Amino acid sequence: MQVPVDFLHWSMALLPILVLAFLLVQLRWTAQQAGAASIFVAAAIALFIFQTPLETLAVSGAKGVWDALSILLVIWPALLLYHIMNKAGGYDALRQGITRMSRNELFVIVALGWVFASFLQGIDGFGTPIAIVAPLLVAFGVRPVYAVAIPIIAHIWGKFFGTLGVGWLATLQVVDLSDAEVTATAFQSALLIIIQTILSGFAVVWMYGRWPAIRHAWPLVLIIATIHGLGQVIVVFIDPVLAAFIPATAAMLALYPLSLWPRYAEPVTDIVDSPAMRASRSEYHTEKVPPMGQGMSFLPYILLTILSLCTVMIDPLNKALGSFTLGLPFPEVTTGYGVTNAAAMRYSEFAPLTHPGTSLFITALVTWTIYRARGYYEAWSKTTGEKQSSLWRGLFESAVPASVPILAFLIMAALMGHSGQIQTLALGISALAPAQAFAFLSNGIGIIGAFTTSSSTSSNVLFSELQVAVARLKGLPEATILAAQSAGGAIGNAIAPANLVMGASTADISGQEGAIMRKTLPWTLVAFLLTGMATVLLVLLVE
Repeated sequence: MQVPVDFLHWSMALLPILVLAFLLVQLRWTAQQAGAASIFVAAAIALFIFQTPLETLAVSGAKGVWDALSILLVIWPALLLYHIMNKAGGYDALRQGITRMSRNELFVIVALGWVFASFLQGIDGFGTPIAIVAPLLVAFGVRPVYAVAIPIIAHIWGKFFGTLGVGWLATLQVVDLSDAEVTATAFQSALLIIIQTILSGFAVVWMYGRWPAIRHAWPLVLIIATIHGLGQVIVVFIDPVLAAFIPATAAMLALYPLSLWPRYAEPVTDIVDSPAMRASRSEYHTEKVPPMGQGMSFLPYILLTILSLCTVMIDPLNKALGSFTLGLPFPEVTTGYGVTNAAAMRYSEFAPLTHPGTSLFITALVTWTIYRARGYYEAWSKTTGEKQSSLWRGLFESAVPASVPILAFLIMAALMGHSGQIQTLALGISALAPAQAFAFLSNGIGIIGAFTTSSSTSSNVLFSELQVAVARLKGLPEATILAAQSAGGAIGNAIAPANLVMGASTADISGQEGAIMRKTLPWTLVAFLLTGMATVLLVLLVE
């Protein structure tokens, strides 16, 4: 690859990202509008600045569509489940059930938004925690923008080792490390991710009630963060594949004894203002009695957990279901600067039967069948006085607008990757930064990768080899720089456009992606700075 790493090419490579962020955050364009504009910017720069032939643009665009499929396979079933629950009064029943379980509103927000979202990330990635938890928080009375921002930030710590180690395993496939380096990378990645565990908890509490909430919940946050963070550090020495799942499960189990602690068993009395809540419980409470009980309202989430665990933990079942895979053939393409993307017989191959979208779809169908057989839809329609509209019509009306921007964002990412724009950004940072400065900025490269591709795994696949190569050139410990890349790849998901769209669609606020990013961007910047400083410290300790 011979892409010129000069100011013109580096600034032009950065332009699509800046345009996308500016349109979403500053001009408050919808994700559909911002995504479409960003495609044209990225394509024009690829064509005229990075000497990318039309054939390469066409192939990259097609790959972007295929890459978006794994995300859409989560969004559509998640939205189907949302409509199935909503039209049967399930969310009202769920909210009333949760209210009876705990009188401490902040504790419930932490339990749902942080602990449960992290548990889901441990077994099912691809945005499942956002798609499931956001509507739950809305049902509980959280303002929709906060209901999306909370799980997006809260599950970040489990991105690298979550989904039973998908990101970790993908990283090992693209870099050549010795056994000692593999162990060191896993350990140091877990150390850096501790920053995310602590920040996530305090961010959730801060969004709920600012400083009064922090004063009330700091022991709870530190306990859960210790279980998540320290637990992950310990488990990486046993099996990195389980490094997020086991601590996330332990934190779920810890909620019960914590809920008995008088500090979190009784209502919070010293938090007067709660920006995240659209109303107090008493104001939000409806006199309409849902047709189902608490147990039936929890049914979909219990079923989803069982299906997901069986799919990934029962090895014979996992191998049988995973034997059927899908992948598309693509030819080799190149650019005028020699950026070559090899031919692929089965590009971005995945197993649809073990994909979390399948578990979501089965959960939705089983839930709909049971609810319909019990007459919940007719009963809720009579209670609300509203005519039951078509379930499938509601699905299409919400899923299609959500699908368009995700397609746009992934196409933009593929265009930037195939033309060399993403690589130019990373090479420019490495060329200008001295060794210690590069160590500080290395997690930023991971953030850029996750922002453009909306995937921490894709970020690591794109940049891990480059990060290791630069570390060798600058005399930095490879494991430390690779750990920073992995931590940054997770952090970038907090502002990844596809995650914003997924959350907005399931919280029924499509078009407000910019407002969500305004909540998650400060957290991302703080996480970047702290991770950069921790990386430099690790470099000094290792050397």
